[in-house]
Amino acid sequence: MSLTDVSSQPTLKSRLGRISKNTWMISIALVVYAALSIAILMHFQAVPRFRIDLSPLLRSETAVQIHVAAAVTTLLVGTVLMFAPKGFRLHRTLGWTWVVAMAVTAGSSFFITMIFETHFSPIHALSAWTMIGLPMGIAAIRRRDVAKHRKEMTGMFVGAMLIAGLFSMLPGRLMWEVFFTT
Repeated sequence: MSLTDVSSQPTLKSRLGRISKNTWMISIALVVYAALSIAILMHFQAVPRFRIDLSPLLRSETAVQIHVAAAVTTLLVGTVLMFAPKGFRLHRTLGWTWVVAMAVTAGSSFFITMIFETHFSPIHALSAWTMIGLPMGIAAIRRRDVAKHRKEMTGMFVGAMLIAGLFSMLPGRLMWEVFFTT
């Protein structure tokens, strides 16, 4: 093979194909989040400063507090599950903790209508899908379909926790107020 023979070199498509779907989703979400945040901050001519102030959360309604507590639990337990060995008793115990916390996170979201005062927002579709996906992920592992279980649970973790969590941090939203001041 000569140095000029490009037929054996990986193509852009094959290299991009190796990047996981979740990585693409997170990357796109980060770009969209950055663009929206910059646009919002420029519109209000605001410069954010990091600080932690739980008072906005403590003043919020009970459904929001339950939702945030369950989401934080889901994020922490999910992170451990992603990196810990699979199939052992600890994974199963933490897995059930994650499923319950995820169900509480999704379920409590139906009581939160802050974006549209009296109606559900498009984010509630993600909550509905999560309530459908959780039993599907559990059923997959009971059938010993580890690949399907991994796909369902990882997809929920990435979509519902990482990406939805990221967009809960947009300037002007409650979680932004907890972590930033302008």
